[in-house]
Amino acid sequence: MSHSALPKPATARRSKALSGDIRIPGDKSISHRSFMFGGLASGETRITGLLEGEDVINTGRAMQAMGAKIAREGDVWIIQGTGNGCLLQPEAPLDFGNAGTGARLTMGLVGVYAMETTFIGDASLSKRPMGRVLNPLREMGVQVTASDGDRMPLTLRGPKVAAPITYRVPMASAQVKSAVLLAGLNTPGITTVIEPVMTRDHTEKMLQGFGANLSVETDKDNVRHIRIEGQGKLTGQIIDVPGDPSSTAFPLVAALLVPGSDITIRNVLMNPTRTGLILTLQDMGASIEILNARLAGGEDVADLRVRASELKGVIVPADRAPSMIDEYPVLAVAAAFATGETVMNGLEELRVKESDRLSAVANGLKANGVDCTEGPETLSVRGRPDGKALGGGTVETHLDHRIAMSFLVMGLVAEKPVTVDDSTMIATSFPEFMGMMTGMGAEISVQETPA
Repeated sequence: MSHSALPKPATARRSKALSGDIRIPGDKSISHRSFMFGGLASGETRITGLLEGEDVINTGRAMQAMGAKIAREGDVWIIQGTGNGCLLQPEAPLDFGNAGTGARLTMGLVGVYAMETTFIGDASLSKRPMGRVLNPLREMGVQVTASDGDRMPLTLRGPKVAAPITYRVPMASAQVKSAVLLAGLNTPGITTVIEPVMTRDHTEKMLQGFGANLSVETDKDNVRHIRIEGQGKLTGQIIDVPGDPSSTAFPLVAALLVPGSDITIRNVLMNPTRTGLILTLQDMGASIEILNARLAGGEDVADLRVRASELKGVIVPADRAPSMIDEYPVLAVAAAFATGETVMNGLEELRVKESDRLSAVANGLKANGVDCTEGPETLSVRGRPDGKALGGGTVETHLDHRIAMSFLVMGLVAEKPVTVDDSTMIATSFPEFMGMMTGMGAEISVQETPA
């Protein structure tokens, strides 16, 4: 794992105009679920466009450890699944590295099996609370032995027969919703998730695509009721994974901020539950042209033409947070170069990401001369469009890939270079990041640690 390797600091410097026609690696959320559902379904699943970052590969390894057969032939991943209800008890702990999504969703998937499964992760993942997923599993009859604060390492022991539940998700979290739905796959009867605030809906769409008996109804108060019938058959599928909007955010914001830039980004997932950043940047005055909008595998996909733009500060409403929760760090960087103040609300979820992402962003901005204020669930950034006196600092990434990439984008525009204390963990979600950015003209250098 890269997290046991020596850190490799990286520095970004003010760059000339960025240009290029790029294709972003596959969406992380859909890639995780492709391995999971393909590993669970009967028959063969073939996946193209998979994100081959460490997080997703760890999910694939976990499915292999429970009986799925996974092989790569050229650009295609081929999976022979076990069949729903037929996962095997793994012989060793499942190691998810830094993959919070993979770990939480797999807890839901396997927790209700009448077997014992142990989950471990790296130092960063082991600090992250898992109670939000474990609590509904406990209601279904799962016994949990966990480290302090419901953290990893932890062991799940499933009941002989799990009990279906109706669970109202207490916070906007696609991971919690998905974990309960996946637990419902191996539970007799109907498991229901009530979701007051809609979050990314890949789990629902993909489970239906694999043949699960799943229905979604929205009541008069706009609350979603998602019902899944347990112990049905899932059948292998052909999946082409569209480009990840969270990874798209980095070259997109870089092109908006570096004067004279003009880039095209191909095959970007445009699911409405994932486009909050694009809407917000357009509100700020960004030139983002949506080209060739189309449907692919049940998902909205498009190409984006992005040109350097003068941005202005906006107030970002709290109800937009679920559709852009991973993009706030790079939005904060964009706000640092906008005219006026940008206020981001409803950010409490950022405190339980790979790091306390809200504090990490605020501290990184301050270290580089940006005037900002951090609240319990808000961040206000007062921008300097000319980038004068910004930069010159070193950012503590806390092993968080999105913090690292966001502040490297900042360095491309700031008057002085910006350094991040480690860049190795970028490989967890976007292994192509350095090559893609430098290929467009970005001045980023990685300090190789002496042997």
